[in-house]
Amino acid sequence: MKILMVTSETVPFAKTGGLADAVSALAISLRKKGHDVRIIMPRYYKIDRSKLKAIDEPVAVAAGTIETWVKFYQSTLPDSDVPVYFIDHEQAYGRDGIYGTKAEPDFHDNPYRSALLCHGAFQLCRFLGWYPDIMHAHDWFCALVPVLLKCVCRNGYFAHTSSVFTIHNLGYQGVYGKDSFPALGLDWNLYYGAGLEHHGAINLLQSALSCADMITTVSPTYANEIQTMEGGFGLDGLLRVRSDCVKGVLNGCDLETWNPKKDKLLPANYDYKNLENKRRCKEELQLRMGLNLDQNVPVIGIVTRLADQKGIAEIFAPNYGSIYSICKNMNVQFAILGSGERWCENEINSLQAQLPNLRAYIGYDEKLSHLIEAGSDFFLMPSKYEPCGLNQMYSMLYGTLPIVRRTGGLADTVEQYNEASGEGTGFLFDSLTPDAVYNTVGWAVFAYYNKKDHIKKMQLKGMQKDFSWDLSVKGYESVYSEALMRGCGINTADWK
Repeated sequence: MKILMVTSETVPFAKTGGLADAVSALAISLRKKGHDVRIIMPRYYKIDRSKLKAIDEPVAVAAGTIETWVKFYQSTLPDSDVPVYFIDHEQAYGRDGIYGTKAEPDFHDNPYRSALLCHGAFQLCRFLGWYPDIMHAHDWFCALVPVLLKCVCRNGYFAHTSSVFTIHNLGYQGVYGKDSFPALGLDWNLYYGAGLEHHGAINLLQSALSCADMITTVSPTYANEIQTMEGGFGLDGLLRVRSDCVKGVLNGCDLETWNPKKDKLLPANYDYKNLENKRRCKEELQLRMGLNLDQNVPVIGIVTRLADQKGIAEIFAPNYGSIYSICKNMNVQFAILGSGERWCENEINSLQAQLPNLRAYIGYDEKLSHLIEAGSDFFLMPSKYEPCGLNQMYSMLYGTLPIVRRTGGLADTVEQYNEASGEGTGFLFDSLTPDAVYNTVGWAVFAYYNKKDHIKKMQLKGMQKDFSWDLSVKGYESVYSEALMRGCGINTADWK
């Protein structure tokens, strides 16, 4: 198949979260399976033009109320032959930030910036004379791709093209005032006709859910959760109507980067056949964080954005969170890496001033994130919701047992510990409350001190799990085939 990925971010060129990792990894994996996969994204200010190949001719893009002239550049994903095209327009993308900055968290002209990318994707195909079977758009910033294909472009060269839209996080929808509609470069008939109207405003993600031939999420459980009132962020009704088009495909992991056997960021490497060097990583983590050197005390790692979605109030909130009581009442250590909401950063700094068994680094450090995964005994992820999650997978691969809430991708990847048999790969709880976090951590700590054979058995099972992209690729190939049947009546089984 010919597949065009339309995205706002892709590693290594631009990243704010897991979306960037997922797009590049999926594209590379599909390419290895023989598919002609290409990516288009904006050229942001920090992407150096001099390191890209310019496509000489400027191209007119009909976003907004008039045509805009843009230029395209080209590169490839590192260590692959996946082409990456960049749409270059200084007014729209020549600034710091992808969606916003600290001074302006949500750029006022994001509707126009989004529209320019989506219209530009179609113009790029016309310019190259390359017309994809699938246009795969990712998250709200690229939501107009299914709208344009269904309502404007599915004729002529795009008559045999279908759309797939992936929700990486339903909490971000691209909601703007109705006065932003002209910036989208669409006829006013599509305000209602394409599902953009949302309580008198526009909702970009809602339009993609209305128009896409197939909709995917990044885990099967999340596909079910977003069709409930609790997890649907106001779009659950629409998703239930379109439920036959909604499929959950679990993300894979980058096993080149996250592999304890060859991880270059670790002080010592190890695998499931010999865990001795994991002890060395634990010692190095305790030294790095300023914790007491003690192999017999369990270390609980946390690497997270300090955001409400991640359950930070239930852990860290003053006079409410569970971590103070855990540190006071249990013989454990915490190693924390994260940044985000200011109140939470301040509270963590206050806690480490009071608690000798809790140490934190506020900010982000790639090497430290790998060391926490390798040197910890447990990894805590009490998310309110988690579309997929990667750290719980990294943890299992590194022989570190996850303690997680049973939601989204956490529920799909972590197997509950069975006290009778010692089977499982982690510890799960359902209700997100400080008591639930406290009790589940207590359960894990009890097993650490009293069921060491179970802990070892769980570690070995987790380290041998298959979190490669191979299964994900098979899932997407099936989705693409169904999208072609639904959108164009094409049965890929007939392809030679």
